[in-house]
Amino acid sequence: MRRTAGLVVVTAALLTATGCGGGNSDSSGSTPENSASGALEATQPTVAEGTFAPYSPSATAIAYDPKLIPSGASAHLTIAEIVDTTTVTLDVRGLLPNRTYGAHLHTMPCGPTGKAAGPHYQHRPDPAAAASPPSVDQLYANPQNEVWLDVTTDSQGTGTSKSTQQWRFATKPKSLVIHAKKTETADGEAGMAGDRLACLTVQS
Repeated sequence: MRRTAGLVVVTAALLTATGCGGGNSDSSGSTPENSASGALEATQPTVAEGTFAPYSPSATAIAYDPKLIPSGASAHLTIAEIVDTTTVTLDVRGLLPNRTYGAHLHTMPCGPTGKAAGPHYQHRPDPAAAASPPSVDQLYANPQNEVWLDVTTDSQGTGTSKSTQQWRFATKPKSLVIHAKKTETADGEAGMAGDRLACLTVQS
């Protein structure tokens, strides 16, 4: 943050948002095309959800540390891309109370260990990290270039976090990883958030 795991992926048809105002124009990610009438298109959100449990090949939500991701803990993730803006919302339940967890979108699906999820998704990839991962350069490992969803739970183990970016995904992230501590920002350790405790696969 499983006795069971679930996943809902919304892939409904495109909606036409007539007369919508655009987001910032400095996005280098993919943007919707204008139709013949000049209307802007927006895709329906992608939604992933699951209850965390030990790894199995068919699992969507995996807990790697049952002490910090209690049995029955769950996550619900929504990714909404509108014009040239992306908003990602994370809701968690059943985690340890009054605790901060790091959380980021990653490039690969969940697997038997936390490492399977690969590195953080970066809008502008860190060229140095390709040869020597992970990316810990503040120029790339920051909440504007990655999707950070650190969440602090309340007394019931429930929490919500949100990240809004002025770009759209060039390639879709494949997972959400929950980490042991708040994400670091200092250069040389930027983006680090401790052990990978749990993983939710995102399909699109």
